Amino acid sequence: MTTDATSPKTITVRDAAARLGVTPRTLKYYEELGIVVPVRSEGGYRLYEAADLGKLARVLRMRSLGFSLTTITAMLQQPMEAPAEGGRPRLSNASLKTLRETLGEQLATLDARVAQVRRELKEAAALQAQLRRDLDYVERRLAGEPVEEALEQRRKERPAP
Repeated sequence: MTTDATSPKTITVRDAAARLGVTPRTLKYYEELGIVVPVRSEGGYRLYEAADLGKLARVLRMRSLGFSLTTITAMLQQPMEAPAEGGRPRLSNASLKTLRETLGEQLATLDARVAQVRRELKEAAALQAQLRRDLDYVERRLAGEPVEEALEQRRKERPAP
């Protein structure tokens, strides 16, 4: 969708960034995440509408409250309840349950990945210790230490099984 760059209903990425107190790069990143999809001018420039600015302001408020972009993106995909008089739209209980399930699945995936990385780190640390012993042996030999003495020292440094 393209629009006339002079349309009073849209503003440029620079103006939108200034209005929101962020950098143009931040807005581009949010676009890459699919949080907002600005219209494009005939020349291909990003143009933000009032609804985009409202959504971005909401994202920034949620970020300031400590929500991750993953959670914010999941929240934005959920339907909202109509606001109470004078209030803001809220996530319905059904939306919150869906969000809970989505976040729980993501957390379980990350927990499994953390466990895998911990196993890999433990294996890497064991290999690192072995390589240090190997290097120490080679350095002793290069320093002129007799083979038997260097091997005896290596046996003493061998880790417990």
